Amino acid sequence: MMDDLAVLFDVFPYAIGAGLIIATVCSVLGVFVVLKRVVFIGIALTQTAAAGIALAFVLGAPPMIGATVLTLLTVTLLAYPYESRRIPRDAVLGSVYVFAAALSILIVSKSGFGLTEVQALLYGDLIVTSPRDFWVLLFSLGAVFICFLFFLRPILFSFLDRDQARVVGLNAGLWELLFFLLLGLAASGASKVGGSLLVFCYLTVPAMIGLSFANRLWTTMTISALVACLATITGIYVSYRSDLPTNQTIVVILCGLLIFTASYRIAMPRLRRLRHRLAGHK
Repeated sequence: MMDDLAVLFDVFPYAIGAGLIIATVCSVLGVFVVLKRVVFIGIALTQTAAAGIALAFVLGAPPMIGATVLTLLTVTLLAYPYESRRIPRDAVLGSVYVFAAALSILIVSKSGFGLTEVQALLYGDLIVTSPRDFWVLLFSLGAVFICFLFFLRPILFSFLDRDQARVVGLNAGLWELLFFLLLGLAASGASKVGGSLLVFCYLTVPAMIGLSFANRLWTTMTISALVACLATITGIYVSYRSDLPTNQTIVVILCGLLIFTASYRIAMPRLRRLRHRLAGHK
């Protein structure tokens, strides 16, 4: 197995590097997505990015530009404080998702792309990451990650208690907007290589696993990133050995880990109670 991994790193260095970058950044941001209970923003943004990429291909523009522009416009809409309105944010997210999904299909249906190009556009493929894709990801998502860590404290304070943040002089709405802008940049940057399905998975599943095992923020983010990176390397290895689609393999592995985590969390308290009862009978 170690020899296979060595060959894998030698043959697909950019695919592995890109996968680890996307996994780390999206899984850490995903902790806040889950804590804020706006999970569907992940699928809405990634689908919007896919529509932007499709539009850019048709217009002959760089895919990254199309994804970024359309995603940031969407983020501005979604960052509005819907808590005070009758229409909840989830309803808006659902509308954005279905619109972006339908728009992507309409665009590619008139573009002349073949089935392979359409699948790569909508679902991505880590294994074909080019050196240019890798360096674009490294600089764009690296900048997002550094900015997020630098402003982590006010973002966290605004997320945990919006009213208290206002009392101490923080503009909670502004910091939430900054987070959603960073999230939009990460989603648009990652979607060309990762595709909407994998990026959405990174934004939700690792964070849920991390939150199942830790109460402290830094511990949760660390577990989330480690789980995402481990699943990425494992998924690339399994897909390489079994000739399976890479992105979907990673998603299945992450979801399998989530099922195992949930089963463990449910079973362990019952096993402890059973052990205590057996010990009491003795």
